[in-house]
Amino acid sequence: MSSFPADVRFSVLDRSRTREGEDAPRALRETVRLAREVEALGYHRFWVSEHHGVPGVAGSAPTILAAAVAAATSAVRVGTGGVMLPNHRPLVVAEQFGVLESLFPGRIDMGVGRSVGFTDGVRRALGRDADDADRFGEQLSELLGWFTGGQTAHPGVHARPAEGLRVPPFVLATGEGAAVAAAAGLPLVIGDLRGRDRLLAAVDAYRSGFRPSPWAAEPYVVVAGTVAVAATDEEARRLLVPEAWAMAYSRTRGDFPPLDAPERIERLPMTERQRGFYEAGLRGHVHGTEERVAEALERAVEETGAQEVLVTTSTYDREALSASYRGLARAVGLVPCTPPEASVHALPEGPSGRTRPEQTADSA
Repeated sequence: MSSFPADVRFSVLDRSRTREGEDAPRALRETVRLAREVEALGYHRFWVSEHHGVPGVAGSAPTILAAAVAAATSAVRVGTGGVMLPNHRPLVVAEQFGVLESLFPGRIDMGVGRSVGFTDGVRRALGRDADDADRFGEQLSELLGWFTGGQTAHPGVHARPAEGLRVPPFVLATGEGAAVAAAAGLPLVIGDLRGRDRLLAAVDAYRSGFRPSPWAAEPYVVVAGTVAVAATDEEARRLLVPEAWAMAYSRTRGDFPPLDAPERIERLPMTERQRGFYEAGLRGHVHGTEERVAEALERAVEETGAQEVLVTTSTYDREALSASYRGLARAVGLVPCTPPEASVHALPEGPSGRTRPEQTADSA
């Protein structure tokens, strides 16, 4: 069915969304379970996210959750999409990824973004404000310097065990973040697939402004977005309903709720403003049968020149979500794998010495 170039990769970002009537611990355990499924289907990466104080999202500590995912898997690359760098000291972020890479050598990705807390209250609790995002480029440079040993902000201080390790970095970006990725010579993760003109403009600007670095010799583009696959177009569209309503609710009530069942959402009374956000949330996503989705993604990859697609789908029915990822794997021609069981009691051995061979996005 698929005519994708063999070197186009497909990966998954799971935000550990809670469901109505479900607690956060279950959502986190389900993220780990989904990682095992994704690995067996042949996806390239499995990433987790960072959100603070959001009722509908359990994933607040991405490096800890990434460790649990990496321990439960053995082949898929594991990383963050992403750690929000303005919320943290770069030294601590470097140390955390240094530990991850030391425990799971050659499998860890370091995706970082520039967002700060969801609300003013969360930002105050984190000791941050909206202006901290403006220092993202400076923070990113310091973070990379902790790995190379070249940081100058704190002379005589070294990040242990990060220094000397090569954890592939990625920049999650919208708008100006793409320019930061280009100037730093780092791979770019950008979404979403709905705003195609804006997406293409950002990707073009990234490629034209890219400066080769020790981390990446050439531009590397990962396009991110929601992709829903089902037996019919209508069934696939219904998979989009829970997230569309959650977004509409958050835009009008200031609170991002757990995912609810489509049949309950469709019976809800909505204000005109909520209805507008809800309908907008259903439009433009890649969804439908395997054949239709394959065609849509082929167009997206051709238009953007992306080397990778990062799928970020959330829906209420977990089995339907798993089925969607299975259908997508078939649609794009992924090769299933049967990796050996991973265990925290049998961590992989790393190479001797402190310095690993340099990795770029193309080799990661």
